[in-house]
Amino acid sequence: MTAQTPPRHPQLAVSAAIFRDGQILLVRRARSPAKGVYTLPGGRVEFGESLHTALTREVMEETGLSIAIIGLAGWREVLPADGGGGHYLILPFAARWQAGLPRLNEELDDAQWRAPDALDGLQLTDGLPGIIAAARALL
Repeated sequence: MTAQTPPRHPQLAVSAAIFRDGQILLVRRARSPAKGVYTLPGGRVEFGESLHTALTREVMEETGLSIAIIGLAGWREVLPADGGGGHYLILPFAARWQAGLPRLNEELDDAQWRAPDALDGLQLTDGLPGIIAAARALL
């Protein structure tokens, strides 16, 4: 498998709806396939890694934040597009911010704390408002 060839099997990923003082953290992807789109921080689960361990690791790697995981807020499936791409099953979790300030890197070019009902004007991943609402209900 090369960087241009997506895996031939679905990939398991996790994401975090991180809340702090009534606001949610949104990050903007700096690379394809979701370049320029706001979403939740997260990434792939490694073989042998628990979902909570993967989520804590991915959030720390991507944003530098420490979180407390509250619970599973649903699921989302991303199927390969006509032009290619991967097949992902994403499990979003509700979480509370514990420490740190969001940092930008090669994966993220913006991070914003927003009121969950103030997402107008942002290009969001499909289904994100529903996931945020489900996560907010768990707090």
